[in-house]
This record gives sequence, C-alpha cells and structure tokens, in this order.
Amino acid sequence: MTASNAPTASNRPNAFVLDPALVEPAWVSNAWPFEEARKLLARVGIANPGAEPKTPKTIVFETGYGPSGLPHIGTFGEVARTTMVRNAFRLLTADQIPTRLICFSDDMDGMRKVPENVPQRELLKQYMQQPLTSVPDPFGTHESFGHHNNAMLRRFLDTFHFDYEFMSSTECYRSGFFNAKLLDALKNYQAIMDIMLPSLREERAQTYSPFLPLHPQTGAVMQVTIEEHRPDAGTVVWQDPATGKRHETPVTDGRCKLQWKPDWGMRWAAIGVDYEMAGKDHIEGMKLSGAICRVLGTPPPDGFNYELFLDDKGQKISKSKGNGLTIDEWLKYASPESLALFMFQKPRAAKRLFFDVIPRTVDDYLTFNAKFTTENAGQRLMNPLWHIHGGRPPRAELPISLNLLLNLASASNTEDKSVLWGFIRVYAPDATPEKYPALDHLAGYAIRYFIDFVKPAKQFRAPTETERTALAALDAELAKVAKGTSGEDLQTIVYEVGKSHGFAENLRAWFGAIYEVLLGEKQGPRFGSFIELYGIAGTRELIRKGLAGELLAGNG
Repeated sequence: MTASNAPTASNRPNAFVLDPALVEPAWVSNAWPFEEARKLLARVGIANPGAEPKTPKTIVFETGYGPSGLPHIGTFGEVARTTMVRNAFRLLTADQIPTRLICFSDDMDGMRKVPENVPQRELLKQYMQQPLTSVPDPFGTHESFGHHNNAMLRRFLDTFHFDYEFMSSTECYRSGFFNAKLLDALKNYQAIMDIMLPSLREERAQTYSPFLPLHPQTGAVMQVTIEEHRPDAGTVVWQDPATGKRHETPVTDGRCKLQWKPDWGMRWAAIGVDYEMAGKDHIEGMKLSGAICRVLGTPPPDGFNYELFLDDKGQKISKSKGNGLTIDEWLKYASPESLALFMFQKPRAAKRLFFDVIPRTVDDYLTFNAKFTTENAGQRLMNPLWHIHGGRPPRAELPISLNLLLNLASASNTEDKSVLWGFIRVYAPDATPEKYPALDHLAGYAIRYFIDFVKPAKQFRAPTETERTALAALDAELAKVAKGTSGEDLQTIVYEVGKSHGFAENLRAWFGAIYEVLLGEKQGPRFGSFIELYGIAGTRELIRKGLAGELLAGNG
C-alpha cells in the first residue's frame, strides 16, 4: 500500500495473490482475519477445504461512512481490516466464491450541524435537516456538500488502492433500490417499533417512528410523529409542526428515509450484506439493526466490534476534539503499510494512537518483513504482512530500523537526510537513494520525526562515577577495534565492558546510561549496530563529549 507510487500486485492491500499451498494451513491459522473468515464459511455451509457452498452466492463485505465530515484514520482502519478478512476468506475458499466490498455512504442523512472547518458557514445554516446531497457544496466543486464529501472519501480510498464498490444512500433510496425492503418495513412497522422502543428514553419513545418523511416543499428530513402507517397504500401520514398541515407521503423512491438503526438493518437486508464490523460503541446498535434485518427476512451479517483508539492521555479519540492522530500526520512520519500494521494488531484491544507509537510500529513492520521469506506456511499466515499485502509483501531493502536512523540523526544532530545516507553507506557502500527508494523514504521519515519530536525532547545527563569509568573503558576498547568490525562483535564489546565495570547484574542500567548520557534519550537502538553505522571515530567523539559535559548544552 503506497500513497505515492502506482499500485502493483505486491503493494496493494487488495492485491490478493492465491497460493494453493496455503489453503489447508489457513484452515487452522489463529490469525484473527482467518477466525473471522471461518464464521463466513459456516454461513455458507462450508466445513472443510474444497467443499461446495450450500447456497452459492457472492459474499458481500460492507463498511459504512457518514459524509458529514472528511475521511479519517478510523475510516482507513475499518476498510483495511475488512479487506484483511476478505483476503482471508478468499484464501480459505481458494478464491472460488466471489466477494465484494461495498463502501456505503449515509449521504441522505439530514445535516444536523454546520461543520466548523468549511467555508460559507452562514449559507449552510439555511439548509439544516436537509439531506446532505441536497445541501449546496460550500467549496463550489460539486453538486452538493454530500457529493463533495463522497468524492473526498473515494479519493481517499483510491489513494490507498482499496478494491471496493461505492454506494450512495441517496441513490439507493431515490432509484427505488430500497423500495421493496421499505415496503416490507412498513408492513412490519409494529415489529420494528417493538424492537426499538425498549432502547429509547421515555420522552423519545413518545414521538419515535422508524420512518422519516421528507417535506414535500422544503425537502427537509422531518423528525415527526407518524400518525398513521398505511401498508396497503405504501404511505405514512404525519403533521407538519410548523403549519399543522397533514401530509400522506409514500415511503418509496426517496420520499422517506429510515432512522439510522432501522436504516442499517434494512440496508443489510436489501444489499445482502454478509460481513460488517463496527466500533464497540455500536454494539447495541448492531444488535437492534440485526433484529430488524431478521424481521425483514434476512439474516444479519457476521462481524465483530473493534475497540476504540485512545489519545496520549488515555481518552477516547474524538473527531470533534481533534485529539489523537490524523491520516496525514501518520503519513508524514511513516508509510501506509505501517499504519495498516497498527490496524492489524489486536483490533479488540483499546490502543493508544499517538505520535510515539509510530517508530515502534515502523520497526515492527520491518521485522515482520525480514522474517517473512524464511517462515513456513503457518508462520506466514500469522505474519501481519500476509494480511496487509494480500499474501505477497514487498521485500524490505535494508534491515535498518527507523529507531536506529532516529538515533543517528540524534547523535549527529542533523536535519539533513544526506547525512543519514553517509552513515548508511558505511553499512552498504553501494547503497543510493535511487537503488533503495524505500530506505530513502525511511530516512526522510526519521529526519521529520527527529525534528518534530526527538530533538525538542532530548535530555542529556552527566554520568555517575561508575558510569564515567565504564564509558572511559568502552572508549579505550573501541580504540583497539579494527575497521570493519561487525555490529554483533561491537555489541559483545559493549556487553563485556558493562559486565566488568559494575553492571554485571544489571546490564539494562548500563545501556540506559549509554542512551541518557550520549543520546539524551531513555532508550535507544542496539548499540553495536549504532556504532557500526555511526563509526568508531564518531562514537568515541560522542563518548568524549559526554564525559566532558559538552552534550548537556543540547538539552531540549
């Protein structure tokens, strides 16, 4: 998945590549996408590899989107995770059962408030409760505000090369696609009310109706009491609270829409959705919508409720508060692949989504990538990269971590990517940005992250007497080291110096001292690898400055 390069079979999340040798191992894999996909197999009556489905059909995956605002990181996560389950299903069935991924926009919802980040806000205030596809586009680029935000969603999904079909609520209502299920809902009006009323506050229950008629003159979505429902006529009767006039409105052809929970269940039934996941804040909504879907004669989709993201203070991320990370912020410091990895890992656990998770996630991605080619079939299916890249991840070009590059930037105090390339060439003399573009991107991410987060937070300290003696001894040992000594051998030297100078029982404290005194950070890279890249001379100069107190001036 890359936002900047043309899609290829190896980097698109939807670029599923069938490997027949992996079909049987997939049936016993504990990776969560396979666990989810096996629920779908039970849905179509498949109990073992190669079995024919009892009821042949296309399996429909769906994600929903409210186009009152711009796509956000949760939108990416939901589509990426659903794609992972879809790819798992395709492997389990040897890609013999057709699948679809529908991204559905609830663009017929009435506009309840004017967003603060749009132009012409005064103009929009005149269109409160109008369907979003009837509200003028304040940006002046599309036929409505809903169409503008739908275009943003599609461009967003296309940027990451997701394989999906777009569906608009407005088009489904107005074209008549939903008509049959809307008439079914009207016939089952009381059954739907019986499902919904116990979930509502007493005051809300007094006026609640699953149907929201559109005003015949203003076009507004009316939150009104339905005085009569007439299944034989296919209409509902209601009174305009402003004029007192009674109206009889057909429920078909976009002249009525449903409240969101009945709408969700009706949509599942009309489209035949087999799988949809949602945040844990929608658990109750999914239960109610599922019950309504059954009333309309269709089993509700399978799926699971994922945990929500938390900010750096452990609070739930909110679009309106603006806490947490945006897509653009993540992509400033890391690749889309790393964001997909973050979404893959522990989807049922609440996770902090803040800037400090980025370096670890990037390095985890590189670690999983380095392992992939040496793993057996079962291990590959547990490797997140199989799920991120549809079975064929691109090869990592150099096993250099973002954390190591960050520490090189920190030690050299550089904001110049070419300086990092100087260190990289010590490790790989023939390496160039042209030959290794992914590594060049990684170096760029390291520089940006260093400037914005590492440099302002650097906090050097003076060594204790024990640490001073040990660092001086490390300097003396490095003076004896031959050019070209490997990172592993250098790491051994660092270990031995620590063991023989008071840290034999606590090597963690020894490395902590190295990081805090020489790099101004609480933790750092494998120090032997750092020395190999930074150079013996550079590392000895760093030790000299640390012992002389010269680095203390660099405290953020």
